[in-house]
Amino acid sequence: MLTHSGCSCHLPSYDTRRPACDSRLTLWICATRGSSNSFPGTFLGSALVKMFNIHSAGCETNNYAPALHVGQATYFRMWWLFPTAVLCGVGEVIGWSGRLWSSITPIDDTPFTIQISSTIIAPTPLLAATFIIMARVIEQLGTSYSRLTPMWYTIVFLPCDIISLVVQGIGGGMASSASDLSGANRGGRVMLGGIAFQFLVIIVFSALMCDFTLRYLFDRPTMLIALVFSTIVLFIRSVYRLIELSGGWEGRIIHTEVYFNVLDGGMVTLAIFTLNFAHPGIFLKPTPRKEKDAEIMESKVEIS
Repeated sequence: MLTHSGCSCHLPSYDTRRPACDSRLTLWICATRGSSNSFPGTFLGSALVKMFNIHSAGCETNNYAPALHVGQATYFRMWWLFPTAVLCGVGEVIGWSGRLWSSITPIDDTPFTIQISSTIIAPTPLLAATFIIMARVIEQLGTSYSRLTPMWYTIVFLPCDIISLVVQGIGGGMASSASDLSGANRGGRVMLGGIAFQFLVIIVFSALMCDFTLRYLFDRPTMLIALVFSTIVLFIRSVYRLIELSGGWEGRIIHTEVYFNVLDGGMVTLAIFTLNFAHPGIFLKPTPRKEKDAEIMESKVEIS
């Protein structure tokens, strides 16, 4: 291990070619990397970059693979998936690419800043997709089973998601631009506030969704089950992030890589792929009212 006077940063023994905590590295990064467990592994980072890459705009070797969510959103003409599920995939690619970069050059501050900010913020748009899908599920299965109308789901939860995203972004910016540990901690507390607010929103949404599910349980539609599962794993991820940031940059949780890999990367992976296998374009057909309106429009065109 290599150490530096006045800094708790430890480098793995394999990285003896580079000095620890040089002038390019801020103290808060060193504090966050207080143990060798906080250095990300190359294998899992590479695997998750490739998995999330499928959802955005990635390429492997010379084969430009069509993105799953981009292709599905385009095919079903569900354009709202671009600023939600697709944006989440792009953010996760950026975040896990930064984490993979950190495993290669563990004392560089740029990849560390990228992975800290992106992996915290990226899942927020996916939660917005969950809110929109829930509103459409209610519209299709029957508003009589829901405490809120589909419109109110959009009015209440989407602004809350945007607020959470903005707060987390501000905190991430403060932490990334901090020149010392105190400034980084202030940014971390702002991010924690955004995560806590998002956590509260998920609790309220989960309660309403559970109530709706119980009222409609006897039919057990596939889309609703997928939505419940996706919300559960995003809820688990929020609990982890809440506990992680509560412990600060020098806490044990943030230094344990397996927690991050499973409870953040793993949960978001499950949530985003769930919407591929149970895609709203397949399971959410147009409502009878919309179909009737479409028939009326077609008849008017034929008459004219």
